[in-house]
Amino acid sequence: MMLPATYQAALFLMIFTMFCWGSWANTLKMCPRFRFQLFYWDYAIGLTVAAILLGLTAGSLGHSGQPFVDAVIQAPLSAILFAACGGVVFNIANLLLVAAIDVAGLAVAFPVGIGLALVVGAVSSYLVSPAGNPLLLFGGVALVTVAILLDAAAYRRRESSAKATTTRGIVLSLLAGVLMGCFYPLVAQALSSTPGKPSPGPYAVALFFALGVLLSTIPANLLLMAKPLDGKPPVDGQGYWRAPLGWHLAGALGGAIWCIGTVANFAASGAHLVGPAVSYSIGQGATMVSACWGVFVWREFAGAPRSAKLLLFFMFIFFLVGLSTVALAPLY
Repeated sequence: MMLPATYQAALFLMIFTMFCWGSWANTLKMCPRFRFQLFYWDYAIGLTVAAILLGLTAGSLGHSGQPFVDAVIQAPLSAILFAACGGVVFNIANLLLVAAIDVAGLAVAFPVGIGLALVVGAVSSYLVSPAGNPLLLFGGVALVTVAILLDAAAYRRRESSAKATTTRGIVLSLLAGVLMGCFYPLVAQALSSTPGKPSPGPYAVALFFALGVLLSTIPANLLLMAKPLDGKPPVDGQGYWRAPLGWHLAGALGGAIWCIGTVANFAASGAHLVGPAVSYSIGQGATMVSACWGVFVWREFAGAPRSAKLLLFFMFIFFLVGLSTVALAPLY
């Protein structure tokens, strides 16, 4: 399988993850009248197909570790369960976060959800597999958390009528953040190796993770279609079949983009000096990438007050300094 041989290559993969995780949601903007629950079916399918294709290509080339098919067949049951459980936990967190954004608004749900996920994920992943200078790592995580709060404040200044913060929205955001921070330590366990239990590698783990996402989507998404957490009417399943082909392709593309970034992140986390805490933390710089899309491509702040744009400027500064600090953690 193809794996990074140097820290520079691993750092490139982590930055690549950041761009993938921060860009996949653009595919949802390609189908604005598609209810998210319907979009999510294609997203989960695209994610799983991408995991298989990456395994059969990059996971079967190179001279590191086992080829993809052998790694899947010989994977220990514990690794399969940890990876699949990680997929289930991530999937539920992702669905809850979207519901929280609909209920409480981006300015509340995103800092609470993603900020909490960053802290929980970095700390728990470091406890599972400590790697990197903890002062630089957690100092950088703190700076990135401040950047997320500034991003949320900028969105709140932009909105002329911000959504009321409800108890339901806060609870959903907290649950999403805790679960989003807990999925990566499960993946780290699946990727770890011990005497007599070699690691199946990032490509096989990504497949088991994707299957966890796909299988958990069936009950979770059906429940959210019948009982939407955002207070909107139930989703008509027939709308999925009436949707244009382009919307389905956009959903599958969104899942594939997220999966490609995730496989890159899994591969980087196992590289020398890196570790899962650093890999996850840099990947969560996706918030900065999504903000760039919103500002420079979708022009979401075209008519925003000057104070909102100033907050965005400081957000980018804190993000860049924080991510640079995390990136230096493995080297010192």
